[in-house]
Amino acid sequence: MAVTIQYLVVRNGIEKMTFTNKKDADAYDRLLELAEHLDALLASGPVALGEEDREALALFLAQHQDRLSGPKKTPAKKAAKPTAEIKVVA
Repeated sequence: MAVTIQYLVVRNGIEKMTFTNKKDADAYDRLLELAEHLDALLASGPVALGEEDREALALFLAQHQDRLSGPKKTPAKKAAKPTAEIKVVA
């Protein structure tokens, strides 16, 4: 008989997701916390959204938080240093 450890993510008494890895469960819990924060922010915003649409948008934004800050700048490549030329004068 094998023993399997499962981590449940529960929000407001509702089981949201089951994981076998604590790190993944914690990451998903943080994602849901961010979505709740965004939902509250959207509720106070200037655009009236229905509750279901607002929650879906908040979850979408939380899932794509890495893309919200805009494109990442890649550092410019340094120009190759010129090699010194040695001239022999006879």
